[in-house]
Amino acid sequence: MRLIIITDELIFDGNSLILNKLFDEGLDTLHLRKPFATEQELKTLLNQINGEYHDRIVLHDHFQLIHNYPLRGIHLNSRNSRPPQVKHATVSSSCHALENLDSAVQQHDYVFLSPIFDSISKAGYQHAFTREQLLEARSKQAINEKVIALGGISETTIPMAKCYGFGGVAVLGALWGNYIADRKDKTVIERFEVHGSVEVVRAAFDYQPS
Repeated sequence: MRLIIITDELIFDGNSLILNKLFDEGLDTLHLRKPFATEQELKTLLNQINGEYHDRIVLHDHFQLIHNYPLRGIHLNSRNSRPPQVKHATVSSSCHALENLDSAVQQHDYVFLSPIFDSISKAGYQHAFTREQLLEARSKQAINEKVIALGGISETTIPMAKCYGFGGVAVLGALWGNYIADRKDKTVIERFEVHGSVEVVRAAFDYQPS
């Protein structure tokens, strides 16, 4: 399964250092989501990330920066709903209703569907779909390799996401936890390695719904 990491929404001292470490460990796709950052702040952060990793980054804001850096793509959202005119960039978006999933998949390279499980980072933000609804969507191929599960993704829910037919998962709260407060780089790296481990991937393929 594809593993996507979404950044914490705040820019903090040493932000680029931990991102570079994650890339060093093999992170393939990073969604750079900093909704409160100015264009200059985002540019400064990108300048601090090793250039060899820029093509693994997807922007959520200040799309014009894709003209200045060889980034992978952009992610459409309520703040930024129109993609820039760039041929090489991937375009992804978010979806929150199964009835809108087919059209979203047809129009984008991939789509986040959420919330699949109870959120780890947002208190009270609960799953929006039943097991039966997700399995039915899988049977109709509405959920397929272009649909990424978001919301409550952890090492224990990744196998369930695979069972539902998702082509990948996007991890946020389970990776970052209280990182801004405790700054334990080793803990974040260990969490990243667990979520991408052979054991978790194998469990994802072996999991059967009860």
